[in-house]
Amino acid sequence: MLDVPSSSFVLLSYFAKISCEPAWKWARREKPMANYDLFYVWSGEGELELNGTVYEIGAGSCFLFRPGDYTSATHNPQKPLVLTYIHFDVSEPTSYIPNRYRVFDETVDFEYLLSRYVRLFLVKTFAAEEEAKLLLKQMMIHLLRTDQEPSSIEKRGSNQLTEVIHEIANYIRQHPGVPHRVEDLAKRAQLSPRYFSIKFKEYIGQSVQSYMISTRIDRAQHLLAHAGMNVTEVADALGYRDIFFFSRQFKQYTGRNPSEIR
Repeated sequence: MLDVPSSSFVLLSYFAKISCEPAWKWARREKPMANYDLFYVWSGEGELELNGTVYEIGAGSCFLFRPGDYTSATHNPQKPLVLTYIHFDVSEPTSYIPNRYRVFDETVDFEYLLSRYVRLFLVKTFAAEEEAKLLLKQMMIHLLRTDQEPSSIEKRGSNQLTEVIHEIANYIRQHPGVPHRVEDLAKRAQLSPRYFSIKFKEYIGQSVQSYMISTRIDRAQHLLAHAGMNVTEVADALGYRDIFFFSRQFKQYTGRNPSEIR
């Protein structure tokens, strides 16, 4: 719903944050929904059926029902649902609509928007309707943003991979004189050499080979400037068997000959 202004939201009178009674159930209607319904679970356990698909619901479960949807729900009387629902419509055609279902990992920001929406009308706040439409637009953006993000499992895997790649980059930097092989580094990361090389460049911004050379040259500059070592000693310390190759590579990366550093 990014393709419509907040003024196009039509606020309907049915909205609340409620604690459902032990015997509560949401019976399936004979007619489908005529408008949109934002349905959010704060706590509790239950089941919700949407267009023939059953969802286990609990804290963080969030639905955006659309016109034409069929719904029903029940809950565990020992763990009753606490939920917020907001009925609304849109006065203009819209094609960019959030998915019908998601589970929030991070709930604080969205729950604040929900609470603010309900509170506006409970205390009859000045310009409540105008602000409520803005809040509703924010909530739709929040849903769309969540729909675009990877799942928590994917995030966790991505974070672990990032840590592994950076740990290996740090290992290379700590041992610049070691003739690292991509195959050995990939094995350390428990990845195939090809996939490791792709991810290394993605996260570090350089190919593995380029990074190994640049860290070696960075170390060479430090040794020449601060360790009192000559060019031959530095080349030997960093694993170069050919001092002329070392000098050529050094100049390629720094624009200067290594003898100019001293």
